[in-house]
Amino acid sequence: MDSVTSVLGGPGSYPISAVIIAQDDEVRISKAIQSCRLFADEVVVIDGGSKDGTVQLAESLDCRVFVNPWPGYAKQREFGVERAVHDWVFLIDTDEVVSDELAQDILQRKPALTDRAVAYSLYRIGDFLGRWLDKGEYLVRLYNRKEYGIRNSLVHEMPEVEEERTVRLNGILWHQGFRSINDHVARFNKYTDLEAQSAFASGKPFKLRNLLLRPPARFLQKYFLHGLFKKGISGFAVSVFWVMYEFMVGFKHYELTSSSKLARHNAQGQAEKEKKGERSYAVQ
Repeated sequence: MDSVTSVLGGPGSYPISAVIIAQDDEVRISKAIQSCRLFADEVVVIDGGSKDGTVQLAESLDCRVFVNPWPGYAKQREFGVERAVHDWVFLIDTDEVVSDELAQDILQRKPALTDRAVAYSLYRIGDFLGRWLDKGEYLVRLYNRKEYGIRNSLVHEMPEVEEERTVRLNGILWHQGFRSINDHVARFNKYTDLEAQSAFASGKPFKLRNLLLRPPARFLQKYFLHGLFKKGISGFAVSVFWVMYEFMVGFKHYELTSSSKLARHNAQGQAEKEKKGERSYAVQ
């Protein structure tokens, strides 16, 4: 790839497109957009059909805005990546904010983005009930679209990059995902739907032992291993919600599996009845 000139990074830098998928989030999207300004040469916002002022706000902040009826997470993310001007893409959600340290690190790395096979991961930390959680996760968010595509999944849609090809960035991506308990439950319901559908579609069999073992194991992982016991009621609540998440995924997977078996059984029974009816008619 030839060296190019970036508006913000100076001569010899490789330009970056920040891509945000949005839906009715005028309250928080401006922080996400502004946090990318230091390193992003453009911000592309893909709106799924907001009924609030999300689109107008993004346009007022000089973003390139496209409205695309919601096709699912992976397809919407890919839709945005395809409309980016630059090949180096940074993915961010409306409820996320790039820390100053992370923004500076990305800016300083822009002149060295010569190897498009290298992708960059960052550390994301979430909040719950007004407290930041210590334990986060590394996610690939900066990559070259000519080298990698978005994983085609119903949920957890991210660039399909092997871990050994990633470099970790300095700084934090703050995930301000908590709105209220009601909202959290509603989103868990949606995400567990997608998780169960994904497992069923991939042919993954339902296993009772997973339903029995995964929820308590998840609680132990979150509350003790990840140290959420240090966060008081917030940490306890997060751990319990993860137990609920695992139960809901398991039961929904079972529901899909049993419904499919029942449908096949009924179809076979109907076919047998029709065959018997044909034979009986032929004899008469």
